[in-house]
Amino acid sequence: MDCCVCSPMASMYRLPRNAICAACYEGAKAIIAFFNDDHEHADADQGSVKSSGLTKLNSTTKGLRDAWEEVKQMRCREEETKQRASFLQEGFAAAWKDGIHTDIAVKPGTGPPIQAHKAILASRSEVFRHILAGDDDCKAPAGDSISLPELTHDELSHFLAFLYTGSLTTCTEERHLHALLVAGDKYDVPFLRRACEARLAAGVEAGNVLRTLEVAELSSSAALKERAMGTVVEHAEQVVFSAEYEEFAVRNAALGVQITRALLAKTS
Repeated sequence: MDCCVCSPMASMYRLPRNAICAACYEGAKAIIAFFNDDHEHADADQGSVKSSGLTKLNSTTKGLRDAWEEVKQMRCREEETKQRASFLQEGFAAAWKDGIHTDIAVKPGTGPPIQAHKAILASRSEVFRHILAGDDDCKAPAGDSISLPELTHDELSHFLAFLYTGSLTTCTEERHLHALLVAGDKYDVPFLRRACEARLAAGVEAGNVLRTLEVAELSSSAALKERAMGTVVEHAEQVVFSAEYEEFAVRNAALGVQITRALLAKTS
């Protein structure tokens, strides 16, 4: 029997002959269950107060029409969130790029310092917060400057841009992503770590996998390391017999052992 939802004749609603296929039935149940579960979490977070005036969909009078209303409300909330994020992002970015009331110079390992705001640095990173507060466990800043000697001027510019905007540019080079991932780990910026991990994991291939694996180990990125190790095993002949691997194995003896074990595990 044709499904009254997804069949070519779905626009013709003909009681009592209508029926739905198993896929539409399961999909409808899953959608309604999703919104019910969402309500339960919201109710638990807000006590007995219902969130946003929305009604649970598990009664006999509620169905996919109500689920669609929920979807439209979610779309409106998503758009409001995007506008709010854009407003904040553009404001912070302008304050940094235009040097509005900057109060600290951040010095890279090479190149001129870049002006920034102490409040932004401290709010984005617990490490910077302790440094700027002059805690005993961290080196206090000399005057109105701090040094990040492990970053070049370009890498520092990308790093600060992320702290102000929360996003990576689409043209961010692989080497910059490596430096940013390590910086995100060192200065405790989890959101930057996740963004770099996702970008690097999406682009990992036989030609760059050894570099990715090396930076994953350096930054303690377990997820990225697992993704890179899987790529090494998948393209073992191309990777292991390359000239780059010889240099890699000399620098990273422990990773070389792990690769050998992974390859043996695959063949066993």
